[in-house]
Amino acid sequence: MPLIDISIAAGRSPEQLRALMDGVHRVAVETVGAAPENITVIVREVPHELWSRTNTTIAEREAAARAPAADAAGTEFSHTRHSKEQ
Repeated sequence: MPLIDISIAAGRSPEQLRALMDGVHRVAVETVGAAPENITVIVREVPHELWSRTNTTIAEREAAARAPAADAAGTEFSHTRHSKEQ
């Protein structure tokens, strides 16, 4: 009676999660010979603010990845504005 518990970062569509459950169920039948009716698959979606690796959350990584683009845009805007004032 396999119980397969999957934790995954939030953000997938219901169709993707359903496909994941289907694939895991199928692999359990094929690899360990479990009867399909005895397999339980649980998928737990974890918010990005609550998933941390090396003490940095996914949300923090995403914010940091966006920051350089925002800084560049802000710097460019400041420079352009400053140039027009001269």
